[in-house]
Amino acid sequence: MTRFAAAARVPLIAVLFATPAVRLLAHSGPPFPLVSDRVAGPYQISVWADPDATDNGSPAGQFWVMLRLADGSVVPPETHALITIRPTDRPGSPQSGHTTALNGDVSRQFVALLMDHEGPFAMQATISGPRGSAVVDAALDATYDLRPARWLLGLYVMPFLAVGFLWLKLLISRWRESPRR
Repeated sequence: MTRFAAAARVPLIAVLFATPAVRLLAHSGPPFPLVSDRVAGPYQISVWADPDATDNGSPAGQFWVMLRLADGSVVPPETHALITIRPTDRPGSPQSGHTTALNGDVSRQFVALLMDHEGPFAMQATISGPRGSAVVDAALDATYDLRPARWLLGLYVMPFLAVGFLWLKLLISRWRESPRR
């Protein structure tokens, strides 16, 4: 390794250690697990979330609950979950919703709740059914959905298409000007 390369790494390492840590719980993307295969009561519970906040009052905080019985038997059809969220960074009323089975499968349930601001929330999943009840808790951060609108895709792609068109035009003009053999 040359002296120059070693000297160039020192400031880079200093910058990496000096930058403040960002919140790793922030989210913008596909659903992620809040609870993974946690055994509570007679159930093995997984909860996935896509915690998008909205200003327009639409319930964009999405929660998926996957249930299995800890003993391996089939989840009874009367089993359901209640998801409750509440903000932890400010006063606010809790939001609750009963899940509905996805495609008639009681082991996979879904609910969407309103998350009206960015920030930390506490989530509680209460499972109840003929085999008993269980409660699991988790924490999550709600963020606004940062994905661009679909029409912006065309705007973002236009410069690349323009460069490709100009490059193709240049290739065709050079091909026409080249001597034929």
